[in-house]
Amino acid sequence: MDNFQKFINKYLVYLEEIRRIIFSLAKIFVLAFFVGFFLTPRFIGFIIKYINLPEVKIVTTSPFQFIDLSMSFGFSLACVITVPFFIYYFYSFFRSGLLRKERRIFILSLPLSLLLFIIGFIYGIGILYYAIKLVALINNNLGIMNYWDISQFLSQLIVTSSLLGILFIIPLLVSALIRLNIISVEFLKSKRRHVFLGIFILVSLLPPTDGLSLILMAVPLILIFEFILFFNKKRS
Repeated sequence: MDNFQKFINKYLVYLEEIRRIIFSLAKIFVLAFFVGFFLTPRFIGFIIKYINLPEVKIVTTSPFQFIDLSMSFGFSLACVITVPFFIYYFYSFFRSGLLRKERRIFILSLPLSLLLFIIGFIYGIGILYYAIKLVALINNNLGIMNYWDISQFLSQLIVTSSLLGILFIIPLLVSALIRLNIISVEFLKSKRRHVFLGIFILVSLLPPTDGLSLILMAVPLILIFEFILFFNKKRS
């Protein structure tokens, strides 16, 4: 019993810190959710204004669809805002147990990962814009009217671009693993074909599904992967 009490007292401070972190993250998530919920009209207006699709009529199919869309956007924004805070708290909690080299790699990776995510997200928006205009034009030439559901339209736009942004971060994680000597450049070179196949499989799961869009989404990821190998070749 005394040993158990000593164990509880020893780790109580860590449990209290974890509780404080969870409570702080919950507050950030709820606040970001409500901000996203009430900013949804502005977001929809911005998207409709700057994505010029004269061949398309964007419609709603339910009087409650706007509320569902607001909740989805609020949830997505809350996740995006909460994740960096989670990483910061995670780093702060384990900072004392990291080596100086590991701390430096972690700190440098944060701004780079954010930059890569933004680049991937914007690139995804561009690819989807091209694909959407192409599909709308084809339908129009075939005499098919384009009435698109606003919920599905915006959900696919945001989700696909966000996932592509996350894929843009993966090569940075690979570089960090190389720097930490967990994997080697030679190993990645030997698995190059498998990596390329994996990239094409991943992007094929994202809309749009036409061949040109598949290539346009996969090529930047392959180039980033090759850059990572070149940048870390001295460590092989």
